[in-house]
Amino acid sequence: MGKTTLACATAMSYAHSGQRVLIASMDQAHSLGDALGFRFPHDPGTVAGITSILPGLDVIEIDSLALLEDRFRDAVRVLAGAGHEHGIDLAALDPAELTGLPGVQELLMLIEIADFADEDDWDVIVVDCPPSADMLRIITAPDTLLGYLDRLWPAHARALSVAGPDLRRIVLATTVERIAAAVRSVRDLLADHARTGAHLITGPERVAVAESARMRSAAALLGLRLDDVVVNKVLPEVPETGAEHPAARWYLDRRAEQLDMIADLRRRLSGVPVIVAPHSGPEPIGPTALQALARLVDSRANRVVPGADPMLGDEANTGPARAGAPSVQLESGAGLHSVFTLRMRLPVVDPATLRLGRVEDDLIVGADGVRRRLPLAPVLRRCTVDGAELDGEQLVVRFRPDPEVWPR
Repeated sequence: MGKTTLACATAMSYAHSGQRVLIASMDQAHSLGDALGFRFPHDPGTVAGITSILPGLDVIEIDSLALLEDRFRDAVRVLAGAGHEHGIDLAALDPAELTGLPGVQELLMLIEIADFADEDDWDVIVVDCPPSADMLRIITAPDTLLGYLDRLWPAHARALSVAGPDLRRIVLATTVERIAAAVRSVRDLLADHARTGAHLITGPERVAVAESARMRSAAALLGLRLDDVVVNKVLPEVPETGAEHPAARWYLDRRAEQLDMIADLRRRLSGVPVIVAPHSGPEPIGPTALQALARLVDSRANRVVPGADPMLGDEANTGPARAGAPSVQLESGAGLHSVFTLRMRLPVVDPATLRLGRVEDDLIVGADGVRRRLPLAPVLRRCTVDGAELDGEQLVVRFRPDPEVWPR
């Protein structure tokens, strides 16, 4: 029972409550059809469309290469329509050659998802994502591209090109600005806690628990709303009758180990709901089996009073963990003697991995293998970093005015 199966079960739960749901797969393994017991109609070389499999439940497997080829053909047509020589023959390029450019396919898939979210056809969009390491790269792609673009060709320079007399530059600047606007919409959608949340799928093993803690740190640093963690394939409780048999003893010992891992996960991820998906035996395939699984892992069934079965958790862990945006305040002093603090929630797993840097008007924060570039508030752009510390799950960075640029 993999993450795709659980994504389908989640979508089934929403659909069963009467909401209009779209399941969109970004995982290029494309096991969505396998989990649903459904074969998607698809013509090679074309972008797959949306298919309705049940009333109120639509699905799509996003083929990033087909999407890239389709968007590339559109770009070639636009630039060719300018009627000028561009210095290169875009038609001589194979779209497949562009797949090696970092983040291109991922961004196109995210833009496609954002377009779906802007439509009024669905109440909920459930996105089946790739494994955690790949997903982190996808999530950071919008900020990375926009950062590079603003440094190489700033927005004000693009605006001047659009208003200029050179038709080539007008077309190119307009095209780039359309791309930037689409990427900004993706970035804003991911950061909007009212619209977007993440569900982390993990296993009841020590390595998986450690990775989940790092993913929580990454979600906080990247500004994502982490709604819950689902622990997959947990052995269900059985009577201890006949426990002297080696197979029964192994089962009970293995389940005890899993419960210990779940308890450890709850300690590490305090404040994040931890939901258990029990091992269902046969792989749940098709709508009927997925609906049954959805009832088992419904978060409401995992909310009980403290002291109950450790598989279920406690009432204190039912609220979503929200990664707040950085806040800035004056801590002390005035004028050149001021001390400002920037605070942001950052539950770092390994404090030794914490790194800070300054590039122009941005603060670079890295932790647990993830890095983010944070634009500084205007008052902090005239300051230098005076020090930083971790205060529990808060990163506190102190700034002092730079005498050379501070207004007098």
